[in-house]
Amino acid sequence: MNVLFLGSFAPSIVNFRGPLIKAAIAKGHAVHAAAPDMSNDLMEAFCELGAQPHQVVMGRSSFNPLSDVATFRSLKALFRAVNPDVVIPYTIKPVIWGTLAARAVGVRRIVPLISGLGYAFTAGYQPKRLLARAIATALYRLALARADFVLFQNPDDMALFRSLRLLPKQVPSAVVNGSGIDLSHFAPVPMPEDPAFLMIARLLGDKGIREFGDAARLVKARHPKVSIRLVGYLDKSPDCISQAELNAIMEAGVEFIGRLEDVRPAIAQSSVFVLPSYREGTPRSVLEAMAMGRAVITTDAPGCRETVEVGRNGYLVPPKDAAALSVAMMRFAENPGLAGRMGAESRRIAEEKYDVNLVNVEIMRHAGLQGLPPLPTPAGEQ
Repeated sequence: MNVLFLGSFAPSIVNFRGPLIKAAIAKGHAVHAAAPDMSNDLMEAFCELGAQPHQVVMGRSSFNPLSDVATFRSLKALFRAVNPDVVIPYTIKPVIWGTLAARAVGVRRIVPLISGLGYAFTAGYQPKRLLARAIATALYRLALARADFVLFQNPDDMALFRSLRLLPKQVPSAVVNGSGIDLSHFAPVPMPEDPAFLMIARLLGDKGIREFGDAARLVKARHPKVSIRLVGYLDKSPDCISQAELNAIMEAGVEFIGRLEDVRPAIAQSSVFVLPSYREGTPRSVLEAMAMGRAVITTDAPGCRETVEVGRNGYLVPPKDAAALSVAMMRFAENPGLAGRMGAESRRIAEEKYDVNLVNVEIMRHAGLQGLPPLPTPAGEQ
């Protein structure tokens, strides 16, 4: 079959969906990948995977009527040219406009992947967030009624979409374990001798960056020699922290590394991975750290809580609670053998639950790409 993956950020398709693209090609399918801002290097990367790259018109953030009309038209033109049998869009704009455009031109099977709810659906009552939530709610409801099957990365997101009626009763859905992780690429490595904490994330408030900085200040007050590092970058999102806030985090004792193309060396230099996010789909950064044998501290929040078995491979703390986060961090700082034991369990959980090969089998099965007849399209779908 002709399969098209649609995303809003081309590097994420290569990095996160590369194994899925290879798996689909291994099954004999012709694979296309579409995203905005395709550089020559990215096009070459897709060709090396065996996929045909396509450039589309799409703004990554905010809803703009003129821009979104252009996106819709661009996607319809692409789908007519490629004539895909299956379209798999992920992230909010590809899911909404990709699903609507695919149905408009008669694509046979549309399987959106909800990889996280993002800025619009994270708790908060700022005017921009409320407006984004209202627009996203209306558009999700319109688009997902035209999907054939919807995939989620955690059960909380699926339950929320059902409760808000963003996903109609007649459209089936399932939960898959994130995008999976390549266990050979992210292989276990020895831990540093001294406790070392690491956070990898875009520098957004909803990722818990401010709480990480506050917790670091508390930890450093009692354990000044403990290493605390931050990998990430300032984003264009309305939720991004300011440069002044980043400076304050560094003044609290956090070593800011910046953006890394390959995060494995940073993970290797850490013993505990920290992600105090308010909500995720399934956090890829946590899976990478788990695969490399690192203990995890994250929040008891949708998408995050699924990655930790408390007391086995790490600890959960309440979202937005820097004091609780600091207590969990100090537990590792004051018990040198704890991170090693929990890190070994993280690797076992990654092997049992998050192996990219297992996850890809599930995604392809639901998309009808496993060499079996496609799952039936729900009755009443237009």
